[in-house]
Amino acid sequence: MDGQTSLASLLTLLRLPGLGATTYCDLHRHFGSATAIYRADTATLRPWLEPSSLQLLQRVRDDAAHEWHQAVARELEWLGEHPDVRPVEWGAEEYPALLAQIACAPALLYVRGALDAIELPQLAIVGSRNPSSGGQSNAHEFARYLAGGGFAITSGLALGVDACAHRGALDAGGVTIAVLGTGIDRVYPARHRSLAAEILDKGGALVSEFPLGTGSSASNFPRRNRIISGLSLGTLVAEAAVKSGSLITARYALEHEREVFAIPGSIHNPMAKGCHALIKRGAKLVESATDIVEELGGALAFKSQQLGGSAPDCSHLSAQQRQLLELVGYDPVSLDTLCQRSALEPGALAAELMTLELEGLVSQTGSLYCRC
Repeated sequence: MDGQTSLASLLTLLRLPGLGATTYCDLHRHFGSATAIYRADTATLRPWLEPSSLQLLQRVRDDAAHEWHQAVARELEWLGEHPDVRPVEWGAEEYPALLAQIACAPALLYVRGALDAIELPQLAIVGSRNPSSGGQSNAHEFARYLAGGGFAITSGLALGVDACAHRGALDAGGVTIAVLGTGIDRVYPARHRSLAAEILDKGGALVSEFPLGTGSSASNFPRRNRIISGLSLGTLVAEAAVKSGSLITARYALEHEREVFAIPGSIHNPMAKGCHALIKRGAKLVESATDIVEELGGALAFKSQQLGGSAPDCSHLSAQQRQLLELVGYDPVSLDTLCQRSALEPGALAAELMTLELEGLVSQTGSLYCRC
């Protein structure tokens, strides 16, 4: 087994019963790689794995003809024939940083399409599979506005709100990411194959943690939902009933310490009751997409600067302008607050802000300013 690659080792390990995402990440932190875990002495692995799993692993390592090796070889062969699908291991540089922060981050992601899309600043939009016409419109329009403003829109490719969110992002010429509840080699529901193809054509990505050939199963979708939340800076629930699966995504977002937004609706609309329940529990009520931009605009600007590399050249600015730029920061701030911070007169402050805006260093949304 000296030729065992990291990916082959990981694909073998993931077949072990009882080896969940959290346990794998703990093992990876301790041993440093999937190959090191695979080759580790059984006694060394005992604190993490059940005796039955250890015995099974030893049998697999001792038998070069074991069926698991054949299954892994078939999967590696499939990946070789589909270069548009990239396997991304936990701990790899390409693994999305936000997702890596959650407690149960997937050990392996399959990414079809633009790999760099999963590192873009993302906003999840989720909701009912059977939304009202208003829910459909809200999901589409919020996604269109937010995608046009720089967010990648992440959802689950399901019927209803998910599809409207993906479509809104595409209509804005933006990027959208679909997290699947099936293997990366399948699209569910089948009627969304053309939508999935358009997501890929427009620079987006399909993402799955499930093994190749995995079909749709009710138990898969809560696992998928934690990835939707984990990839995103925040989650917007556009419309949902009280027992909607979208509330699972919102719960994960809270556990991941991400923002949760909800659009209110009529008290007579049963599809709005889930959003109302979230608002009662502390989700932020939003009436327009600008509410989300004002909340997450700082994180969006900071993430965009990280992705863009070096900071803009400010050497030509006056000392006062450079100081003002620092005072503005990446979180939206009002003119009154900037007056207090800078001690400048309103007229002089407005003039300096206009100069910074013309330089492309500051943007204004309504009455609020933030760094670009």
